[in-house]
Order: sequence, then C-alpha cells, then structure tokens
Amino acid sequence: MKVIGRFSMAIVALVAAMLVPTGTANAGLDNELSLIDEQGRTLTVQQWDTFLNGVFPLDRNRLTREWFHSGRAKYIVAGEGADEFEGTLELGYQIGFPWSLGVGINFSYTTPNILLDQFSPADPLGAAFTTPNLFPGVSISADLGNGPGIQEVATFSVDVAGGSGGVAVSNAHGTVTGAAGGVLLRPFARLISSAGDSVTTYGEPWNMN
Repeated sequence: MKVIGRFSMAIVALVAAMLVPTGTANAGLDNELSLIDEQGRTLTVQQWDTFLNGVFPLDRNRLTREWFHSGRAKYIVAGEGADEFEGTLELGYQIGFPWSLGVGINFSYTTPNILLDQFSPADPLGAAFTTPNLFPGVSISADLGNGPGIQEVATFSVDVAGGSGGVAVSNAHGTVTGAAGGVLLRPFARLISSAGDSVTTYGEPWNMN
C-alpha cells in the first residue's frame, strides 16, 4: 500500500489587515536569533504573530491534518554596509511524525506571496510593498518508511536586499496526509546572506492532532 502525503501551502498577502482595524489580533514578537556575519554585520531574523489553527480535515481521513497559518517573518541587518546586504528570506516548517504508513510521504505546495520591504519599526504602515513573481508549485518527497520521521519544508523563499524587510501571511492553507499518530509543526524563519551566512529562528511546536 502506498500512502501519499500532501502538503499544500497558499501564501496570502496581509494587505487587508494593514488597512483595517485589527480588532482582537495580538501583535508580538514570538522569537528571534542573531548572527555576526563575516563582514561584521549583525543579522537578525524574527517571527511575529505566528498562529497555526488546526481544523477538522475536509476529506474526513484520520491520517490527514489540515490547518491555516498566519504570521510574519522579518529581518534586520545592523552595522557598516547594512544597506548593501543581499540574501534570501525563507519561511517554513519542521514537520514531525510519530510514524507513517507506506514507504514515503510527499509534500506539495504553491507559494504566491507579497514581499513587505523596507520595514521601519517606527513607521510600520509606511512600509513599501513590492510583489515578486509568483513561485510555481513545488513537491518534496521524504522516505520515512514505517517509523518516526522529521521533514523540514521551506514553504517559500524570496530574495531580499537592504537593511530590513519581511513577509506576511494570512490564513495560508496546509495539509499533510499519510501520517499516523499525530503531527507536530515547528515554524521557522531563515535568513541567508549572498555570501552563505545563515541564521534560523524556530518557534514552539504546534500540535495538529
């Protein structure tokens, strides 16, 4: 028996939320990590307002987990030459399975998104928006056999430049099928410089049972 796992991700721009009152939404820094790169600059990556809402799967399959994801990832570069920074900002999950059925689990997702660039903490509503090309759907396969496994999935990756920037998602949709015994999701944000320096911050695990 071959069980196919499917991971679908739809990134939706958080434009509307920035143009209307936020209501009961809670803004806050979830986690961050910094690194001093080879040029002496301090690279900081952050996750903000992370919320993963697990819902009952529409396919009624007990091996399916379905959720909606909202949150923001930001980066800040400080030090001499910060404005000349170029690199990549990634957002994704570590996905853990107690055990799986079949010989492997397959993840697939699409990644439309909007880039929130030139972010200023003193003037968040004055940030400039630039929309990169939509990235095509991507599939990732993992051979987990019948035992436990952990798969890291970068749901999307965007090129960034300058001293600060970020991305926002609202009600992005995700599913995993083919995992038995429950699923844990650990969201992460990663900043990679063009020279190869990398810093990753991980959030708390979310139980999708």
